[in-house]
Amino acid sequence: MKVYYECASCFLRQSREALELATDDENLKIEITEKIIQLLSDEFKKGAPSNVIGTRMHRLIKDLSGNPDPYLQEKKRGNRIAEKFQEEVGYLLKKDSSLINYIKVAIAGNLLDFAAMGVNFDPSAVILEKIAEPLIIDHSSYLEEALHEANSLLYLADNAGEIVFDKMLLEKLLEYNLDITVAVKEKPILNDATMEDALEIGLDRMVKVISTGTDSVGIIYSQISPEFKELVDGAELIISKGMGNYEGLTEMELGEKKVFCLLNVKCSAISRDIGAEEGSAVVLKL
Repeated sequence: MKVYYECASCFLRQSREALELATDDENLKIEITEKIIQLLSDEFKKGAPSNVIGTRMHRLIKDLSGNPDPYLQEKKRGNRIAEKFQEEVGYLLKKDSSLINYIKVAIAGNLLDFAAMGVNFDPSAVILEKIAEPLIIDHSSYLEEALHEANSLLYLADNAGEIVFDKMLLEKLLEYNLDITVAVKEKPILNDATMEDALEIGLDRMVKVISTGTDSVGIIYSQISPEFKELVDGAELIISKGMGNYEGLTEMELGEKKVFCLLNVKCSAISRDIGAEEGSAVVLKL
């Protein structure tokens, strides 16, 4: 996805929040902010890929602050929220075990995103409401058809905490006799799930888990590892979670791949790009 004009102010908001999490040194915050403003001055222009700029900005914050994981405490908060809802969400799935209900649960988990929504956002107040809402864009019937036809599935995870809800959907997807691989980030970036997060919830005991080989926001094809690139190139079916992965996938040549994006529309730029109002839950076939 290319940047929209409002992405600039979002980058600045996100950089401020990340700096608050990364360091208490006020002078260092000023120095890093100067670098961020210079980065945006150099890179923010019409046609620039949004997730490439976001990746450079957050790497800069990590490198110059000396903090490799500014969102660590936010990720732990996301995990606690997810754990709190496991029993209740499990009860809802027992009442309605349809694929669409599992999908809606996974999309509701996408609200556990303190980078996009802000560090003061409390998703616990809206998760169950989101599960009950209809999908505003619903290509789930095409997804189910693709699940029956495919032999393998590449699942692109998004946030820590959210992967607890992904695990529920993955249990359902295993019923389709697919060889499933889940991709997480090599190193921390924002509140994205890493291998450590996946192992913590036992995801590796269900499916194969692989690293993208990098810490980019979403996928930046030129930066992923050769091993992961081979997996992406050979994928027949991809399920992608979240906005960052959507931003990256729409910058790639997808060929004949069947790609479905499961996400909540959490900003005006994504809203305009997808054509769905902010707050919408969507299953979108690219």
